[in-house]
Amino acid sequence: MTKVAQSVLYFLCVTAVLVVLALLLGGSQSRADWPEHPITIIVPFPPGGATDLISRLLAVELAQRLGEKVGVENLAGDVGNIGLRAAALARPDGYTLLVTTNAALINLMINPKLSATAYDTPRDFAPIAYLGSTPNVIVTGQSSGIGSIAEFIAKAKANPGKLSCASPGVGSSSGMAVDLLRLRAGIDIAHIPFDGSDLAMRAAISGAADAASIGIGGMLDHIRSGELKALVQTGCERWFDLPEVPTMSEAGVPDAVLETSFMFAAPAGTPVSVVNKLTIAFQAILQRQDIQAQMRGAGVQLQYEAPENLHERIMREIPVWRGIVEQIREKKS
Repeated sequence: MTKVAQSVLYFLCVTAVLVVLALLLGGSQSRADWPEHPITIIVPFPPGGATDLISRLLAVELAQRLGEKVGVENLAGDVGNIGLRAAALARPDGYTLLVTTNAALINLMINPKLSATAYDTPRDFAPIAYLGSTPNVIVTGQSSGIGSIAEFIAKAKANPGKLSCASPGVGSSSGMAVDLLRLRAGIDIAHIPFDGSDLAMRAAISGAADAASIGIGGMLDHIRSGELKALVQTGCERWFDLPEVPTMSEAGVPDAVLETSFMFAAPAGTPVSVVNKLTIAFQAILQRQDIQAQMRGAGVQLQYEAPENLHERIMREIPVWRGIVEQIREKKS
């Protein structure tokens, strides 16, 4: 090799090393300075529900702490699968985040193909914070003439296949509550899934459905106004804002505790430094009493858990949901 060729080769090697170092140092600096531009929180459900409400509350608080705009984008459809897939495929740089419910687990049990075609929750998301939960409430409209869950069950048994119950969709915990009621109470009712809580609620108010199973968040005003009557709620204890509404167990329907839980996540591969910064922010935000009160106002009982605890919860709940889905399928077959 000539001296000229050696010089050219040496120059190219040095240049390559400098480029790599620049990229590495630039990447480290970029992570250290995060965030440098607006952040988007994907909500895989329509506006107006509890997930949307708490996402917008948290977006305001995060923006103040991080010093950048934080917006909420509702990517609804297919019981959250559209938004969940978009979040899973987003660039893991900390600028796309996700607030979702346990539909992200239930959907995978109902349709295992999602893991190969759309997303897999344990694989594709980095846990950031468990936010809490809300029970579902089974409500009916004024015109139904049904005054209690016992009356609803008795009417359903006297008229097999004639009564209906709406929900925000198959794969939501509210939808699962309908199936669990059918299974545990031994009744034959039609499940009418809608795309979102608002449509299911309106079906009950209008009488298009005899009842609806919906998360308590967003329902309280309609219950207080008399548009809807709450028959039963699916939590393990009575909800503090609906002390007169019995639990499933109290109403004589055993083994039917089923709540909607809320979690904050990022695409898998998001830098640890970003996750740590978000964790610190959430620890500060969620311990404030005014935030806790606003969360309760949105129908969510706050129960903060750190990333490692949320991961453990996800892995613990997957077999539970799988078991419930299998029981429901066996009953239908």
